[in-house]
Amino acid sequence: MQYLYGINPYLCKKMNSMEIQEPFDIEVGEITYSVFPEEKDTYTIFKDGKEYVQIIKDTETSWLKLDPESGLPLFGMEEEINLIGAEIIKNSQ
Repeated sequence: MQYLYGINPYLCKKMNSMEIQEPFDIEVGEITYSVFPEEKDTYTIFKDGKEYVQIIKDTETSWLKLDPESGLPLFGMEEEINLIGAEIIKNSQ
């Protein structure tokens, strides 16, 4: 109840420890994608100015598409998703 009127110190500490990443663009072939970092290893990808897909890092070389309705990972190899993920890693280094 004490935090009802003030700021929760735990949340302040957590927010200060989180690294805020800015959106950035990547190119895969001749296609430019806009990448918006979300939670850890999760990204929303825009293509042609429209929300295209949400992805999450599975391993260093494997990425998964997230189901747009449930947010759960969709297992299956998709070359485009892995190529986007590889470019995200390059951009993050």
